[in-house]
Amino acid sequence: MQVIDDFTSPARATIGTRWRFFTDGVMGGVSSGEARIGHLDGRPCLGLAGQVRTENRGGFIQAALDLDPDGRPVAAARHAGLRFAARGNGRVYYIHLRTADTRAPWQLYAAPFETIDRWRDVLLPWSAFQPSALDAPLDPARLTRVALVAAKAAFRAEVAIAALAFA
Repeated sequence: MQVIDDFTSPARATIGTRWRFFTDGVMGGVSSGEARIGHLDGRPCLGLAGQVRTENRGGFIQAALDLDPDGRPVAAARHAGLRFAARGNGRVYYIHLRTADTRAPWQLYAAPFETIDRWRDVLLPWSAFQPSALDAPLDPARLTRVALVAAKAAFRAEVAIAALAFA
């Protein structure tokens, strides 16, 4: 296992990059929210909360992390996938991955995960990540970014992840 972020520093992830929050406002949507590094039930975590709205062709909020400070692809093919603990409000959320091959902002690989109102471990194998606006399957040897995403419907988002790692 290789830790991506243990969420013990609010300034930088364990791998040395910073989480960035953004919404569908980058394309005219009206969703709103925030991402915050903090503690929940004594666990350091990344929390994502807000209102996902589908007006104006919108429908997402997310916190994204570049996997290398210099933007180089990270080779994670020797790992089986991503592992983390998750807690939420019973909704489905997503982990999005970008690779050196995803050029347009709407190109990504997405894997859903369900939440419950207590912490539970999640393992997302590489095969769970489905291409969006791409024909090629995920190549985990070329990863550039990971994101925690609330999307695809209008709802109140409340999700947290802890101990994010390549498994």
